[in-house]
Amino acid sequence: GGWYCFNRENCDTRYDTMRRLMSSSEWPATRVGTGILSSQPEENPHWWNANMVFIPYCSSDVWSGASSKSEKNEYAFMGALIIQEVIKELVGKGLSAAKVLLLAGSSAGGTGVLLNVDRVAEQLEEMGYHGIQVRGLADSGWFLDNKQYRRTDCIDTITCAPTEAIRRGIRYWNGIVPERCKLQFKEGEEWNCFFGYKIYPTLRCPVFVVQWLFDEAQLTVDNVHLTGQPVQEGQWLYIQNLGRELRNTLKDVTASFAPACLSHEIITRNHWTDIQVKGTSLPRALHCWDRSLHESNKNGKAPLKGCPIHLIDSCPWPHCNPSCPTIRDQFTGQEMNVIQFLMHMGFDVQKMAQQQGLEPSKLLGMLSSGS
Repeated sequence: GGWYCFNRENCDTRYDTMRRLMSSSEWPATRVGTGILSSQPEENPHWWNANMVFIPYCSSDVWSGASSKSEKNEYAFMGALIIQEVIKELVGKGLSAAKVLLLAGSSAGGTGVLLNVDRVAEQLEEMGYHGIQVRGLADSGWFLDNKQYRRTDCIDTITCAPTEAIRRGIRYWNGIVPERCKLQFKEGEEWNCFFGYKIYPTLRCPVFVVQWLFDEAQLTVDNVHLTGQPVQEGQWLYIQNLGRELRNTLKDVTASFAPACLSHEIITRNHWTDIQVKGTSLPRALHCWDRSLHESNKNGKAPLKGCPIHLIDSCPWPHCNPSCPTIRDQFTGQEMNVIQFLMHMGFDVQKMAQQQGLEPSKLLGMLSSGS
C-alpha cells in the first residue's frame, strides 16, 4: 500500500518526498516480517511457516499499470506487470508445487489484490499449473465511491474524490482491470472496477475482505478530518452513515472481517491478533476460511460449526468495539479511551443517553464495554 499519484505534478511531488514509493533504488536490503508475514507462531498462529514473498509497492498505480516510460510519460507504471513477473519467477523457486497461493495486500495493495487475483489464477493456468488454488486477502482496500463530506477540487491525492482520482489515474497509468469486471461497464467507465463492492461479484477466486468500518483513508478522501477540533454534528452523522453504507456493501461478501474501529490496515501489524469481531480474531477467521475452502473442495458440506467467516460489527460508531486498536490524539500523541475519544468527537453523552432512554452513566458503561 501507499496511495498513488495520477498526474505529472503529483507524481513529481511524490518522487521528491516519498522516493521509496516511486523507485526501488533506496530500499533496505532486508525487512522483518510482521503480522501475517511474521515467522513467529505467537504473532502469526496460522501461517507462520508458510513460504512468504513480500512485494513492496513502487508503481504508484494501485498495482494496475501497464505503461513503460516514453517520450510522453517520464514515469513508468507497471504494477500489473510486476505481479506477473514475480509469479513467473516464483514458479521456478517452488511455487509450481504449491497447493494454495494467497495474494494479500493492504490499502492500495488490498485494492491491488481485487484487481489482480483472477489474473494471477489465469496466468498460472496458462502456464499449465492447474493444481494451485489462488485466493485473495484484501485488507483496507475496499473503498466506497461515496459523496465527500465537503466537496473539494481534485488538486492532489488527498483532496481528490476517489472516483475522480482513479478516473485520471487509469488514463495516466494505462491501467488494466479484469476482463469480467470491464464487461459490466461501458467503455471509459473502467474506474468502477477499483471499488470493491463493484468488482467483487465478478471475481472467480475466493477473496477474504478485511475492512475497518470507519477507515481513516476513506475518511481522508471524504474530507472528514478528525484532528484538534471537536467534530461537528454533520460530520458525526456522516461518519455513522459511512459505517452503515460500508456494512451494507459487505453483506453478500462470503468471507469478511469488519470491526467498527477508526483505523487503517491491519494484516501486517503485530497487534493484528488482538482485534476481535463477535469474539473471533482475524487469524482465527482466516483459519476458518482456509478450512471452509478445504472442506468445500472435498464435499460441499455446510459451514463449520463454531468457525465463522462472515464477521461484521453491528454497533454504530467508531470504537464501539472494545478490542479496537488504541486511538492517539493526532496532536499530542496521547492515548485516549473510548469515552475521551467520543467526547473529542463531539459526542454528547447526555443527549445520546436521553435519546436511548438511559442513564448517562449506564450509557458510558456500555460504551466502554463495547456493547
